[in-house]
Amino acid sequence: MNRQLYRTILLQTLYEWDVHNYSNTSLKDYLEYIVNSFQKVTIDEKELHELLENLESIASRRVILDELIEKASPGWTIDKITVVDRNILRLGIYELLFADNELIPPKVALNESIELAKKFGGAKSNKFVNGVMGAIYKEMGEPGKDQETKKKIPDVPYEEMPIDNKGAAVVYAVDDQGAVHLGMVHDVFGYWTLAKGTIDEGETLEEGTIREVKEETNWDIEIVQKIGENEYIAYHPERGPVRKNVTYFLGKAGFTQPTLEEGTGGLDDVRWFPLEEISELSMYEDVSQMIIQSIEIITAKEGLNE
Repeated sequence: MNRQLYRTILLQTLYEWDVHNYSNTSLKDYLEYIVNSFQKVTIDEKELHELLENLESIASRRVILDELIEKASPGWTIDKITVVDRNILRLGIYELLFADNELIPPKVALNESIELAKKFGGAKSNKFVNGVMGAIYKEMGEPGKDQETKKKIPDVPYEEMPIDNKGAAVVYAVDDQGAVHLGMVHDVFGYWTLAKGTIDEGETLEEGTIREVKEETNWDIEIVQKIGENEYIAYHPERGPVRKNVTYFLGKAGFTQPTLEEGTGGLDDVRWFPLEEISELSMYEDVSQMIIQSIEIITAKEGLNE
């Protein structure tokens, strides 16, 4: 089955799911109904299973996907967007953020969404989908954005790429009973992650990280130690490929109520978690590794094994 037909089946099934009030338990029935409408096409059991897995994954992330759509289309609520357009966007954004970028590069997901809009949407659907998808693509940031431009990155030698330095912190605090809590921020992609930001010119990595954490969460941290580094390449629409150097620190703060900075765009929550709840959170791989390393340091520093 070619990719165009595959996406058409996904879109039409999502349409049925939408107009029937998002009945996730009926996704398989909707899929079989759509597949049976393509009488001249043979779809084997493996392809059918893969289609259903994708549909269930999209359906399980509907709240996150719809929040992203609304954030990227100011003035539009999800119910004001046509059924066809909002499901094209759900499918496209899902492929941008959660699909295997080796199989579906972000640029391909963007272009194919526009093609679906031209084929199934209204007169202005392709421009609307392009605008929403384009805005999200530009704001993707660290999660997967470096994978977008594998064909473009070789145009600029690695050593000639501009460098942006970023600081991130695993923040911890000890409450009045001596229990340790980790401070995390939640992004619109559905993950708990670390407070972080860009280091300004003239700042040290430590100074910039302290400032960014304060601005983002209102936590005043004291840097305990550096815990790691990471580099990835992101494609900026104007600057081209940019090397993003991230330095991770462990920082200690008072156990105070955090306040999420207004206008953060990519974040929607901030809170403390006791250590025993950390393993249950959805986190990026690099963040998870920094958390594990930090807990070992905190355990020794705070004498938790004594």
